[in-house]
Amino acid sequence: KLSLSTPFLLPERLQGIMSNLSISWIRDLHQYLSGKPFVEYQESMFFDRFLQWKMLERQPINKHAFRQYRLLGKGGFGEVWACQVRATGMMYACKKLEKTHIKKRRGETMALNEKQILGELDSRFVVNLAYAYETKHALCLVLTMMSGGDLRFHIYNIGPPGLDRDRVCFYAAEVCCGLIHLHQKSILYRDLKPENILLDDSGHIRISDLGLAIQLPDRGLVRGRVGTHGYMAPEVISHEFYGMSADWWGLGCLIYEMTAGRPPFKARGEHPSPSEMERRIHKQQEEYGDRFDVDVKDICSTLLNKDPNLRLGCLDRKGREVQSHPYFRKINFRMLEAGLVEPPFKPDPRQVYCSDVQDIDEFSTVKGVILDNIDTNFYSKFNTGSVPTSWQNEMIETGCFSELNVFGPFGSRPPDLDWSQTPESPKRSLLDRIFRRHVRTQSAVGTWLQLVRD
Repeated sequence: KLSLSTPFLLPERLQGIMSNLSISWIRDLHQYLSGKPFVEYQESMFFDRFLQWKMLERQPINKHAFRQYRLLGKGGFGEVWACQVRATGMMYACKKLEKTHIKKRRGETMALNEKQILGELDSRFVVNLAYAYETKHALCLVLTMMSGGDLRFHIYNIGPPGLDRDRVCFYAAEVCCGLIHLHQKSILYRDLKPENILLDDSGHIRISDLGLAIQLPDRGLVRGRVGTHGYMAPEVISHEFYGMSADWWGLGCLIYEMTAGRPPFKARGEHPSPSEMERRIHKQQEEYGDRFDVDVKDICSTLLNKDPNLRLGCLDRKGREVQSHPYFRKINFRMLEAGLVEPPFKPDPRQVYCSDVQDIDEFSTVKGVILDNIDTNFYSKFNTGSVPTSWQNEMIETGCFSELNVFGPFGSRPPDLDWSQTPESPKRSLLDRIFRRHVRTQSAVGTWLQLVRD
């Protein structure tokens, strides 16, 4: 039941509620809410508070909104740093893409593609984008903080190569959920490998690095040799048209590598050429040792089926038959989707789960690359500030929403929503740092309120 007694309800959260309803329920609910209830809502203080929050959500974002901490790693286009939002204390990972490196390597399409796809997602199994902004030298993606390291580090750098069966099954189940979330939005990932699967401080995993992901067209097929050697599906290597089948092949490679402590088509300590890897993949020369029981061997062999039409995950076009495989018999996927399953391994907060980054030099600007008006146009598409759903989650998780979304005695209009009053002198408080209550803000909100009502 929705009524004006609800203190505050953001459109994105209303959409989440409505997504679980049938089409007829959504139509009837929309018809009812767009009538008298919406007119009453526009005249209420709840609508004024809503505009106040939306104005805060849409304020420009720059580097001064964050505190920067230690370097976490370095990639092809730049670095990743730990950072903290000054106003709320929320920790994130800031992926800085050096502008000159992007232009020299013609990575504009990849960078913008990753940013746009991340902005559309809200999944507990994929890293979420919270902010996108630019500095003089870099484009910055502020992402979910994953402090537990990547799966490659856990497979090869902690004890003997490989992971125990419970951890492999748990990580594979969460990756499976992540792939299904992507596929439901017609997004093909195309780069599934241990380096791109990250652990948070609780032991849950998320899929990261969506630079090679693509939104599939209506026909649902694409073509192109995209991915990492040793993990690309046969149809990708052969330059055939393919769809979601490529991601399920990647899941098979991932389960195999976590179990065996080596990739499926490569012996331990061996360094075969890309062409030799492709030959082995086409001949399906994977070997199963003592670590593979009946269920593990079966799920790997069915996911690594050379024929995409017979591959597990491709039969119902939704991937649900992967979750139904006997290998996952102990996994309650409903509980897993809700985040109610305890991970079998929790990272030690005192340990750093990555290679030593102290010797990584600052990512320097490439000399001789000149940025022009075309680049400025590209940056304007990238520099979009806060992502609504992630920003709203941050306000809730850090307690700012419950602390600031208050009203007067008996639900009356509070002073900060009374546009006729002169505000008090600002104080150095959380309210001041978040809302910055001064005359210009109230005037702007009042003007916006009038425009919306008109």
